[in-house]
Amino acid sequence: MGSRLWLTARHLKPSVIPSLTARRMMTSFTIQTEQTAPVTVNSTTDLSKEQLLSFPAFNIWFSTLQRSLTRQQNKHHEFHAAPYVLRKVDIQAVDYFKGGRLGFLKFKAEVSNDQGETLPGSVFLRGGSVGMLLVLQPDDIPESSEDGKRAIVTVQPRIPAGSLAFSEIPAGMLDDSGTFAGGAAKEIEEETGLIIPQNELIDMTSLALGLLPPQADGEQLQKGMYPSPGGSDEFIPLFLCQKRMPRKDIDGLQGRLTGLRSHGEKITLKVVPLEQLWKECVRDGKSLAAWALYNGLKQEGHI
Repeated sequence: MGSRLWLTARHLKPSVIPSLTARRMMTSFTIQTEQTAPVTVNSTTDLSKEQLLSFPAFNIWFSTLQRSLTRQQNKHHEFHAAPYVLRKVDIQAVDYFKGGRLGFLKFKAEVSNDQGETLPGSVFLRGGSVGMLLVLQPDDIPESSEDGKRAIVTVQPRIPAGSLAFSEIPAGMLDDSGTFAGGAAKEIEEETGLIIPQNELIDMTSLALGLLPPQADGEQLQKGMYPSPGGSDEFIPLFLCQKRMPRKDIDGLQGRLTGLRSHGEKITLKVVPLEQLWKECVRDGKSLAAWALYNGLKQEGHI
């Protein structure tokens, strides 16, 4: 059992304490809504109203929540008698990427009803991402066979998880590529070196959602899996790419070093038997979700 390190104010040098307790300068503004009163936003001074409203991740979160709150008007809704309202948003921290592009937001949303009941509203806002299950099959095996299929795994540092060698399927944040399929194709090329046309990608998440009974997806959330909906808005459409290649080319991907080094990406490729993917990526939620979607859609004959 390793020893524990408890850090309290008395362990810090006096000069450090004020920097931890100092209040950041704030500014306030309102956002108009169609159904409810304007929402007050208390923001740090390094984030203006114009910057916030031009951030796609915030607009998607805000409009999605407003649609869900509007559904309370239905008399059969669980919260119809005491509907919840978004009353204010307190921006707590802002992260910018290189070039000044807004990257991440941490805020607290106050969602409550007139009876004083509140819903948990601490949000780490980062927007949509894409994940790709890239299945390779040697071209000396019949296409109809499942034998010999491999999956590409990326092994890379993931500091938020405390790891320098985290195993997962290729994935990345959605940027200015235009579409989720375009983002998926771009990430495959960056992380594996393989160039895949967008029309060869299958959006497994959208395909599975299309199989739901009518009204089962009534909240109209984004067409992706949510890996941590209790704390983050992130949603991940999961794509499938099945590619036949010479066996030697598949073997040549093993151990290849890839990634955008200028962006801090240090990726090592690992090629594993497809049936072992769930074991190789057992800690990664999107990999397990992609594995489940692939097998479910396969069993029902949709792919």
